[in-house]
Amino acid sequence: MPPPPITVSPDLPPEKIVKLVNRSRERLTGAPVVILLCVDMTEMDAYPDMRRRKAEYIIATQSAANAGMQLLLAAHAEGLGGVWVCSPMFAQETVQKTLGIPESWEPQAIFLLGYPDETPSLRERKPLEEVVKLIRP
Repeated sequence: MPPPPITVSPDLPPEKIVKLVNRSRERLTGAPVVILLCVDMTEMDAYPDMRRRKAEYIIATQSAANAGMQLLLAAHAEGLGGVWVCSPMFAQETVQKTLGIPESWEPQAIFLLGYPDETPSLRERKPLEEVVKLIRP
């Protein structure tokens, strides 16, 4: 069965679209391990009001993201490189249909894992003072 059509911005020229699709395909098919991270609300508490339903969804999403971060840390501890890719968020139904996973599994991210060919240089980080506010009593 052919993959579902890809929806893209009408502002992108066709050659740019082809380049982006090919890059994504190469990343997915070139990684030794690909792990899909999903949120499944079927086991979460069901609340009658919107405020708590929204909070429960945020809790589930945060839990899944935490699991993803732990996965990357564990992979790093074993000498593996890892990339967190959020594109499944923009094509959840396509991912579900293509992989044949239940509708209740909401794709959140893909992790590409493998032994790196090279160690990338560290990116410059902002000083903590710019991103952290210390509040003292």
